[in-house]
Amino acid sequence: MSNKVAQPQDYRFVVFMDEAANYSFLTRSTATSDETIKWTDGQEYPLIKVQISSASHPFFTGEEKIIDTEGRVDRFKARAERAAKLRATLGNKTKKAEKEAEKKAAKAEREASK
Repeated sequence: MSNKVAQPQDYRFVVFMDEAANYSFLTRSTATSDETIKWTDGQEYPLIKVQISSASHPFFTGEEKIIDTEGRVDRFKARAERAAKLRATLGNKTKKAEKEAEKKAAKAEREASK
């Protein structure tokens, strides 16, 4: 019994194109495609179109953490401001209601003493 692993027979040069970043690279692969592209060396190679690569992925471009962090901080600050305004508004309403209740009680006392 042999432990040799069979190597793929159709291993060849292929161009992968990230359409989002307009980025292409030539490498070896067994991926198949009906499309071809003329590469910078003048040769034609099979073309594999990909949706994302290291040129457009947020992890590799560093955009993910910056945008996410800024967005979270801004949202937190906005929530804190809204909460402070709501507390102030509710506090003012409570004070106003207490004053009106005191006025009514004083008026009722005056009328009762007459």
